[in-house]
Amino acid sequence: MSFASVWPALQNPISYAIPVFFVCVGIEVAFYVWDASHEARAVGKGYLRADSRASLMMGTGALFLMIGIKFVTLIAFSALWVYAAPWHIPASPWWSWLLITLVVDLSWYCNHRFSHRVRIGWAGHQAHHSSEYFNFTTALRQKWNPWSEVVFWLPLPLLGFQPKSIYVVFGANLVYQFFSHTETVPKLWKPVEFVFNTPSHHRVHHGSDPVYLDRNYGGILIIWDRLLGTFQEEIHLPTYGLTTPVGSYNVLYLQYHEYGNLWRDVKTATSLRDKLGYVFGPPGWNPADGAPQLPGQKDPVRRPAGQAV
Repeated sequence: MSFASVWPALQNPISYAIPVFFVCVGIEVAFYVWDASHEARAVGKGYLRADSRASLMMGTGALFLMIGIKFVTLIAFSALWVYAAPWHIPASPWWSWLLITLVVDLSWYCNHRFSHRVRIGWAGHQAHHSSEYFNFTTALRQKWNPWSEVVFWLPLPLLGFQPKSIYVVFGANLVYQFFSHTETVPKLWKPVEFVFNTPSHHRVHHGSDPVYLDRNYGGILIIWDRLLGTFQEEIHLPTYGLTTPVGSYNVLYLQYHEYGNLWRDVKTATSLRDKLGYVFGPPGWNPADGAPQLPGQKDPVRRPAGQAV
């Protein structure tokens, strides 16, 4: 299998949506400029140039890394689908696309929850949450080490889903999630808010307020959170960012500093239990009592200096 033969499979909805992303960023920036000129400031914080620049750099790097990872995993998943899957689900019927959309979205929920509740997963995912702004460029602030996604995709070809279909649906899932990263959209019609992940629900997910921590993991659907006890309604505008602010716009530091913190904790741990606790326990795990640090005990979020548009 050559790169030329798998390249069409790598051309998922994200590739075609990139121009739309930039148009939406431009429209949102224009809205905030107009809003500021009318002294309304009715919604949100807007944009900070240094913050958005870091997000765009992280998104560009993630795009190229994603192509390489998908090339490797597509070959592996295709082999699993051909030789190990007990059955093959056809890709042509409409119901198979509905089914794989639901399964991929549930897989996203599980991976997303893992990435928040297991420190080795959080070490990579925290890069996406490091911005103290919430706008369309924040959606592009992606991690450069999506290894956990590969792990949670692994059962899908074994369940009979064609690997090409998995990538197409997962790409569409990420495109949908781009539009949930904005403060300019208020709560929507109640039936929509009940079923789908909306900007209101995702603002909660990016909040560092104690009431908002580790909530609303859904990708397209918020139903998973409602069913599995992780749903939280937006009750006030969140404070965005990490509970302990990073204080840097260096993209390498934003991507990897938590891996460094994790490594230092593992090195200083005096027992195998503590070493494993630091790796597989939740963020804030404390070997003194074997429990995560309470959100209220963490440092308050501070906003970076700078002028937003």
